Amino acid sequence: MKNALLLLTLCAGLTSCGSESDKPAAKESYTLADEAETAQDSTTSANLSAVARQPQVDTNATKIGTTPTGTPAASGAKLIAGSDCASCHREAEKLLGPSYKDIAAKYPANAANVTMLAKKIISGGSGNWGEVAMTPHPGLSQKDAEEMTRYILSLK
Repeated sequence: MKNALLLLTLCAGLTSCGSESDKPAAKESYTLADEAETAQDSTTSANLSAVARQPQVDTNATKIGTTPTGTPAASGAKLIAGSDCASCHREAEKLLGPSYKDIAAKYPANAANVTMLAKKIISGGSGNWGEVAMTPHPGLSQKDAEEMTRYILSLK
């Protein structure tokens, strides 16, 4: 045990009493580590910059077949993409509820139909398209429901 303690003390003494020629080498390794860290930071910021320059794609809207961002109906399409509509409706095919295109074919795009269908979205209901009831959406504002309806009725 005394030999191990003596050996550790000797190693610690040699390490702390190193020559001055060891000091610049330690500084140089610090400089290299510092340069590596700087290079990593610049790589990270270069990657972030490259990502920022890429075109942004609204993937939610394309998943359910709605129009991409930037079109006049984008507001209604975004509202639909952010809601649970896709669980029962699709743009061109019947799922549990009618397709958006079938709704657009049945109802002319006028103010009365927009208001009536928006209220139907908010309150829910059944009977117009079969036995399956549409879930009510009481947390949806009349304005947002009308935007969604305008989008749906534009899909003829």
